[in-house]
Amino acid sequence: GPSDVSPDEGVVEDLPLIDEKAVEQLTEGLISHYLPDLQRSKSALQELTQNQVVLLETLEQEISKFKECNSIVDINALFSEAKHYHNKLVNIRNEMMMLHEKTSKLKVSGINI
Repeated sequence: GPSDVSPDEGVVEDLPLIDEKAVEQLTEGLISHYLPDLQRSKSALQELTQNQVVLLETLEQEISKFKECNSIVDINALFSEAKHYHNKLVNIRNEMMMLHEKTSKLKVSGINI
């Protein structure tokens, strides 16, 4: 019956013969049409990638500068703290000298009595 016929039956006979030279010419035409744009795109992407590398290196340098600045701030805080403790030590020394003088005077006045 009519349902016994395959849908693919007769398709091969319906295809025209493919001309190899025409296929080659069409392929070359297609490539010559798109290749310049693709090459320009590739070149632009390479330039963009190079610029990104330069930008990343610059950012890393700036980050290291900020780290150095933070180190300097830390060093300044350390010197400020050292100065504060030095002043405390000077005050303690002065108090000790004053106490020494007072005890020496007390000893002398104690001996004179």
